Amino acid sequence: MGCDGGTIPRRDELVRVKQKPEQKDKDAEREFRWRHCTLTQQSLQEPIAMCGMGRLYSKQSVIERLLEKEPMPETAAHVKSMKDIRQLNPTPNPAFTEEDKTEGLLDTRHSPYICKLIGLEMSGKFRFVALWSCGCVLSERALKQIKGSVASTCPLCQAAYSVEDVVVLNGNEEDMELMRVKMEMRAAKRKSSKKDKKSAKKVEVKAEPAEEQEPVASTSKAAAAEKPTTSTKTKAVAPVKRLGAVNAMQDPELKRLKSDFSVAKDPKASDVYKSLFTSHKTEKDQERAHWVTYNPFYN
Repeated sequence: MGCDGGTIPRRDELVRVKQKPEQKDKDAEREFRWRHCTLTQQSLQEPIAMCGMGRLYSKQSVIERLLEKEPMPETAAHVKSMKDIRQLNPTPNPAFTEEDKTEGLLDTRHSPYICKLIGLEMSGKFRFVALWSCGCVLSERALKQIKGSVASTCPLCQAAYSVEDVVVLNGNEEDMELMRVKMEMRAAKRKSSKKDKKSAKKVEVKAEPAEEQEPVASTSKAAAAEKPTTSTKTKAVAPVKRLGAVNAMQDPELKRLKSDFSVAKDPKASDVYKSLFTSHKTEKDQERAHWVTYNPFYN
């Protein structure tokens, strides 16, 4: 009762040791990256998209952010338009249930998506890749096994792809550097294809007029040989048309439409009609202001 037998203190009770910093739970961090949108940090919602770096997004959130023209976070700064993302076609996991009916908890034992070829779950424990050309998702192990037999063809949709189209999903730092290089390769390839299309269109446009001009020239020569008097008629009619245009420009009705026209100089107008305007001599010589509006001559 009185501690008569003595005590034996331990070292950790006498010496204060510096506490170690808290470490992140690697499993929880990995699960968060594969189940949440990189842009909004909320749960992924279909349709799911990826960027050139292999990060996962909810496509709807990317569209809203681009429409509102809000600045992107540092992890998604390279996403500037819809061309920088690609919609994915993942395979749903039949063993996954969104909510446990008994306890009301999320199913963390299974991943929402799997590899369609060998059945591996897309939870981050296994490396997964996506093809930029078609958007199909499969495990890296399955792609390596099939790549030897069927080269540059998607095993799910049979679409052709190249080396730069293979994107590693949620890769490490080394994968990020490789994905950045592949992004530049795809951009260069896109620009070269556009230039080729423009050059092909220019060649087609130049070829078409050359073919059309030959029959037109031949028909014009034939018409000139058949009707030699038509040119003399047009030469005789041309001076008549010019004289008619000159007379039309001297019409007093057209002169009234000009900005320098004055009623006081019109020979057809009467003195009573001219006195209604401020350009009349009686209005200029008067000593009182205008009775309707402000007159700058006297105020």
